[in-house]
Amino acid sequence: MKKTQNKYTNIKSTKTEKDANLGIRLNKYIADSGFCSRRQADEIIKNGRVKVNNIIETNLSRRVLPDDKVHIDSNPIKQSVKLEYILLNKPKDTITTVSDEKNRKTIMDLVKTKFRLFPVGRLDRNTTGVLILTNDGELANRLMHPKYQIERVYLAGLDKPLKFTDAKKISQGVITEDFKSSPCEIVIDPSDNSLVYVKLKEGKNREVKKIFETFGYKVKKLDRKSYADVTVSGLARGEFRRLTKQEIAHLRKAVKLI
Repeated sequence: MKKTQNKYTNIKSTKTEKDANLGIRLNKYIADSGFCSRRQADEIIKNGRVKVNNIIETNLSRRVLPDDKVHIDSNPIKQSVKLEYILLNKPKDTITTVSDEKNRKTIMDLVKTKFRLFPVGRLDRNTTGVLILTNDGELANRLMHPKYQIERVYLAGLDKPLKFTDAKKISQGVITEDFKSSPCEIVIDPSDNSLVYVKLKEGKNREVKKIFETFGYKVKKLDRKSYADVTVSGLARGEFRRLTKQEIAHLRKAVKLI
């Protein structure tokens, strides 16, 4: 390890101050390639899986110049030529991963594209509804980041009617075993009090299910109705389409990229 650090230090010392301001930050370079999001790229870099010019690079502020060669686990990484944005109406019994070691059905078995895409956030295996996939790493990273308060609307089917008192407590924020949820909007279906719309802005892991479990309810069905106001209206379960230019612009504006 010391040998690698010294070798990199020597190379770094030969770069001029002008070089330091050129190029693209390593995590953005990886994200733009479509390999993963920028946040995931940070972890990959920290774990020593990235090489720049055949040297392990763990410096998150390293900038990649045009002649640099970047590899992750011996796989060459290049910036994507074309950005792809896809909307999928995710069906049940589908894994929200690019591949699965157990050979279970994944979202990529449903989406036909020549680009390497990754999902914006995750949905549990049996959670259905809106799922955006892209190779635009910067956009994906911001959409998932709590800082931007991106709204997600879910329809939860509970095992019993939701009490008004519990709904009010949930709307004010809940302390579960794993996290504290922020205040949210709760709307109970007047025709069936076991059907509840929940509007959240953070996207914690299994957030909806854990919130209701705290009050003794079991979520039997969960469908994401919208993500940043993008819906799957017109798409049957398992169908996908490419986002329109207007939808892409809306998403980028929501996370201050335009």
